[in-house]
Amino acid sequence: MLTTRPRGTQDILPDEAVQWVELETRFRSLCASFGYGEIRTPIIEHTELFSRGVGEQTDVVQKEMYTFQDRGGRSITLRAEGTAPVARAYIESRLDALVQPVKLFYIAPVFRYERPQAGRLRQHHQLGIEAFGSRDYLLDTEVIHLAMEFLKGSGLSGLTLYVNSMGCPACRGRYKDALLGYYSGRRERLCDDCRRRLDANPLRLLDCKEPRCAAEFEGAPRIASYLCAECAEHFEGVKRSLRSLGHEFAENPRLVRGFDYYSNTVFEIISRELGAQNTVCGGGRYDGLVEQLGGKPAPGVGFGMGIERLLIVMKGQGVSGASPQRRQLFIVTTGSTRETGFLLAQRLRGKGIRCDIDYLERSVKAQMKYADKQGFNYVLFLGEEERARGVAVLKNMSTAEQKELSTAHLEQYILRSLGGEHI
Repeated sequence: MLTTRPRGTQDILPDEAVQWVELETRFRSLCASFGYGEIRTPIIEHTELFSRGVGEQTDVVQKEMYTFQDRGGRSITLRAEGTAPVARAYIESRLDALVQPVKLFYIAPVFRYERPQAGRLRQHHQLGIEAFGSRDYLLDTEVIHLAMEFLKGSGLSGLTLYVNSMGCPACRGRYKDALLGYYSGRRERLCDDCRRRLDANPLRLLDCKEPRCAAEFEGAPRIASYLCAECAEHFEGVKRSLRSLGHEFAENPRLVRGFDYYSNTVFEIISRELGAQNTVCGGGRYDGLVEQLGGKPAPGVGFGMGIERLLIVMKGQGVSGASPQRRQLFIVTTGSTRETGFLLAQRLRGKGIRCDIDYLERSVKAQMKYADKQGFNYVLFLGEEERARGVAVLKNMSTAEQKELSTAHLEQYILRSLGGEHI
């Protein structure tokens, strides 16, 4: 019986991997131009990192984490999201001692036990950035701007940017009291999850997608009315600077994001290509997270972006990703020239020529058919007859033009001719 991959996972095959590498390379380049350095955290973390950072009452911690006990009896969790591990590394590696802000990016797999859906598998992958050490609203704007630049640079259109402010703990405290007052007489109209959220974290009611809960929100108080002067000024600065950069956006009073660590600015970038699960990128500010995890107080802001979802949007909009790298040269050999061809291939590969040879001892005709099917640009014949005359034959597979080359100068010609081709 065939052993298959677990539900909610996928194999990324060579032709697909080319697109992944292209996206990741462009993301790395863009982050470098903004002054962000790459960080790689472990795929496993102590479970308390997520329960303390993300929040005990969140759906992620309650329902979706891959958690197990290791052989030492410790509770371990596969990386459930990107921000808390980076914040943990910031504390543990004493990055707070460096010149601030510390600006980091990551490309990493994330694990969630949930019903697989478009672009959100049980193992999916995220691009993300985190910036620690500054409360400046312009850093919030930079984070949003970087995300929009990357998405637009990927050729995407039809994106909508939503922003909101969740205020500071004092603002949220007043707002939670207002929400409790509003929903106290409406408890029976809410879904089961929202009844639980009403007691644990009323803000999570705003994020519910159930139609009956969404309808109840229409008359609910808005957090903008409860922001203190400092938080209101911070949010106005973000909006003003986004407009200065030419970004169109809409304010969404229901936007709270799913994790407890967010404060002040929150944002999402939505694509119409994804249906109900339409968030391509989400993030915001989390000024209390580092202290919450045991570090010295340090503000932070960042975002996470799903690679699988991004590729779905690109495909839906007909945006072509990177094509598989074309192969330059296939060396056709016969029995007595196989080792000669093999050694030549290794020397050419060492000098940057993409080439291959036959490893199945196929006939010359079968090797030619293989080279044509695989899309090689050139074929080099190293036959016994050619070898006896001290030549090899180079064939252009596009034009069918053939050229005899002296074996004494063969490598130099190939390197000079094929090495300069952009193929």
